[in-house]
Amino acid sequence: MRATRMPTGGVMSVQTVCLGWHWLPYRYSRTADDVDGAEVKPFPGWLGDLGRRAVAAVYGDAAAASEYGPDVALINYYDDAARMGMHADKDERSPAPVVSLSIGTTCVFRFGNAAGRGRPWTDIQLESGDLFVFGGPARLAYHGVTKTLPGTGDPRTGLTAGRINITLRESGLS
Repeated sequence: MRATRMPTGGVMSVQTVCLGWHWLPYRYSRTADDVDGAEVKPFPGWLGDLGRRAVAAVYGDAAAASEYGPDVALINYYDDAARMGMHADKDERSPAPVVSLSIGTTCVFRFGNAAGRGRPWTDIQLESGDLFVFGGPARLAYHGVTKTLPGTGDPRTGLTAGRINITLRESGLS
């Protein structure tokens, strides 16, 4: 895993592993030399199925869900002090929804607007097992994690501390 500095100058104090494509600031790459010498791990089909079920549940539209083809998973580990500044997921060529799965410690997730990092925004507590889907006009909304809430995790996850967030995206790349 590696800590990454956000391209906007803000700090992203999480550790990240990628599946399907390596995410680099402003772009994706399959070339291992661009990251740390390790080959990018394949995107598993079962994770795509989970994303399609989430889209179907939120949109209530089986046809839209069947067209959802995520090929990137960013897996972020947040320790008890980690946070992520407000940012918008704009590196994908596809406007398909982003599906976010939380495991472990509860966090305060700030969901804003597509116009910029400022207000209005809504703070939501995402608990272990929560899925958050944003698409349509909200697809490019700024969002971030303002804090984690230590001691709130479900011990059945196997995590003694921290949280894992898995975001599924459709890159639009081939």
